[in-house]
This record gives sequence, C-alpha cells and structure tokens, in this order.
Amino acid sequence: MTAPGAPTRYGVVVLTMGKRRADLQRGLESLLEQRDVDLDIVVVGNGWQPTGLPDGVRAHGLPTNLGIPAGRNAGVALVSGDLLFFLDDDARLPTPTVLAELAELFRTDPTMGLVQPRVVDPDGRPAPRRWTPRLRASDPGRSSPAMSVWEGAVAMRREAFAYADGWPAPFWYAHEGIELAWRVWDGGWHVRYDGAIEVFHPAITPTRHPEFYRFQARNRVWLARRNLPLPVGLLYVLSWVLVGGIRLRTRSALRETVRGYQLGLTEECGVRRPMSWRTVARMTRAGHPPVI
Repeated sequence: MTAPGAPTRYGVVVLTMGKRRADLQRGLESLLEQRDVDLDIVVVGNGWQPTGLPDGVRAHGLPTNLGIPAGRNAGVALVSGDLLFFLDDDARLPTPTVLAELAELFRTDPTMGLVQPRVVDPDGRPAPRRWTPRLRASDPGRSSPAMSVWEGAVAMRREAFAYADGWPAPFWYAHEGIELAWRVWDGGWHVRYDGAIEVFHPAITPTRHPEFYRFQARNRVWLARRNLPLPVGLLYVLSWVLVGGIRLRTRSALRETVRGYQLGLTEECGVRRPMSWRTVARMTRAGHPPVI
C-alpha cells in the first residue's frame, strides 16, 4: 500500500511487438515526464525482446506473441503499485499531470474501479466514434459511466484487476475492454470515461482483415457465455447479430462473421462467471444495460 502522503504508485505496462519503435520511445518519454506519481514501468515485448529502453524502464520479452490481452497480463505481476496503467505503444500522455489527475479520481472516490481518459489525435483529426465508450458519442468531452473501454490507455485499481482475473486472455484481441469493464462493475466498483483528461493516439482507420470480423463475432458470443445471465446473454448476442449484419459490406466480411459466431458457440472460451442480477440493474441505472 502507498504510505499516507507519499506519491501514488502506479504499475505501468506498455505492450509492443517492436514494430513502432519511434512511437514507443515517445510514449515512454511521456511516462517518465509524469509528475507527483511514482511509476514502476515494464515494456512487454509480444514475441519480441525490447531493447534500447530509457533508464528506469524494464523489459520483458515473451518468446511468442500471446495476443493483446494475455500480453498485457504478463506484465502485471512484474510491476508494483496500488494502481495499474496500461498504455499501447502508439499512445502517449500529452501533459506531465495525466497520471496524477487520474490518481486523484481514485483517491477521492473509493468506488472508482477503472478510468478511461478521452483519446485525442495529436494532429487534430476527428476522433473515431469507438474512442468514446457510450451509446451517444457526439460529445467526447463529456464524462460518463462506461460499460466498455478503449483499451489503449486505461488506469485501474490493482484490486479490481485481480477481481476481474485480468484481461480475458483467450480473446487474443477485440472486445477485451468490454469484459474487463463488466467484471469491474460486477465487483462493486464503477467504470468512468473521463472527457476532461486526455491522452494522444493517432486517428488511423484500422485495416479490417478477415480475422477482425471472425474474432469480433466470436468474442461477442464469448462475452455472453463467460459473463452474462442466460436470458441477458441471448438478447446480447441476438442484438449484435442484427447490428453487425447491418454494418457488413462485403461477402468476405459476412462469411468471416458467420464463422466467428460458429466458433463462439463451439470453441472453449474459459471459465464462466456470470455477473449478478444486481450488476445488471446497476449498469441499467447507469444508462447502459449489458444488452447492446
């Protein structure tokens, strides 16, 4: 535990495959510039041994790429701190007070479990809708409860991370921020999107490879199988079959999506931990029931 009056200590995990070395360097420099906090930083190389890191930053190379959620999990046991901060290798903190501002939110609200700050393109390009984790995303400057998070820059209590069993390792990528947020809510904390605290990330349209559609559909089913009471889970999957179907534009995307739903129903997805009906009610009162 952090001693009374001492700076808040963060365990910081930066995940990288070593393909964006200049971006990684800028992100690490922005971490090392943070004031009024104590940081224990590790760079996890997903199938890569990180080299050339600044003083005060440790490296942990994984022999193979474990996927994004498992890669992040691999760094948590290596760092100390009551709070955790996860940063992607192409994100950075625009001011030296970001982590102190986040720490103040946790200090003043014991029920705060996880915070995602607002994500801003450093060159002023419009922010993608997916960066604002709520149904009405027209005003990214407005703070609100969140039932999912953009995973590239999040702060959370280590206690909440432990309750959630970390990021969902079987997912590989896609929707891992939904499960993490749901489980934090289920642990009795709440999740916040904070529109006043900013991080930088380039607004680049992601390339939609076939596996994107497959993993997205599979992981939607896994979210329901792992986390939702049966009636809610059925509604959740059905709603996304409809929503996802409307958004598909190519036969290839449709084919991979159908395959993903099939895999979601047939493949092993890990331990089932359905949230309580009390959690469903809390999320509903907060404005976003776990249905869509």
